[in-house]
Amino acid sequence: MKVDGAWIRLPAVAGQPGAAYFTLHGGREAETLVSVSTRAADKAEIHESIKDAAGMAKMTQLASLDLPVGAEVKFAPGGKHVMLFGLVPNVHAGEKVPLTLHFASGHEATVVADVAVPGAEQR
Repeated sequence: MKVDGAWIRLPAVAGQPGAAYFTLHGGREAETLVSVSTRAADKAEIHESIKDAAGMAKMTQLASLDLPVGAEVKFAPGGKHVMLFGLVPNVHAGEKVPLTLHFASGHEATVVADVAVPGAEQR
């Protein structure tokens, strides 16, 4: 299992949550992502944005996310993402911040995320 392409988009309004994105690549064993942590925020939650039958976007929190053997799961704007609540005030665009992904198996993966300006698009 590996993680790459990690980046964080800062909020447009100070005090609002930011979001983290990355791509998970499944390994030889299935894994279940149960949480994400970072020194850049007080709290991180796994979320997914989906459109309902009427085309309205809806965001829901995910308690966990399965990563099947050999699968690729993208966390990207408009889809799966990690909401970052209580961003610390000294995190600025251009910096690099570690994200640690925690799995049900007890494994952890830490990746360094590039911090981007509000409104930045997928990298």
